[in-house]
Amino acid sequence: MTNLALGPSWLDPDHLINSFGLWGVLLIVFAESGLLIGFFLPGDSLLFTTGLLVSGGTLKTPLWLVMLLVVVAAIAGDQVGFLFGRKVGPSLFRRPDSKLFKQENIEKAHAFFEKHGPKSIVLARFVPIVRTFTPIIAGVSRMNYRTFVTYNVIGGTLWGGGVTLLGYWLGQIAFVHKNIELILIAIVLVSVVPIAIEFLRARAKSKKEGPRPPSDVPPPPPTSARGGRHRAK
Repeated sequence: MTNLALGPSWLDPDHLINSFGLWGVLLIVFAESGLLIGFFLPGDSLLFTTGLLVSGGTLKTPLWLVMLLVVVAAIAGDQVGFLFGRKVGPSLFRRPDSKLFKQENIEKAHAFFEKHGPKSIVLARFVPIVRTFTPIIAGVSRMNYRTFVTYNVIGGTLWGGGVTLLGYWLGQIAFVHKNIELILIAIVLVSVVPIAIEFLRARAKSKKEGPRPPSDVPPPPPTSARGGRHRAK
């Protein structure tokens, strides 16, 4: 497979898999699913490429085992993010910006969680950056733990297993092999569409509302989008 230069080599899925193998894939999936430092990692294209490599025989691990391990890594990452959010609490909204942490990302995930409620745990899996911060926001909001686990398992299975399976299935089509660079570029573009849409909506809303007066008061901790705060059991 031809390397796809979409950016630095450490963000190239093909390079990452060839360099670190399946264990590197699992580590990246885990980090992107719930660690604050993992939001920039190439989850979607990485899983798709993994499926392609299994299909072509480059990765010798059976597809069922790859999918199982990826799903477990995705679920475990969200669990860690949720527990981190519960531990840190609302103080997360007062954390200063740094190179790897931006309040803007927390606010986007907060708005996404407020809009979609528990379903956001599943939907966020398919939205880069938001998928990293949503389980953390769910923990901050004291979302019911059993509810979180249920949606986490569903989301981790659909995203981790589904995208990998899609790569495996398309990998058996000659057109995909001949145009792998275009396919991966399309995946990257599709994955950033939700971010672009939300950015444009937020920008339009900001212009409509006009400038806000400065305030030192941090935003309130997130609550359930369906009324009331989720309580942990």
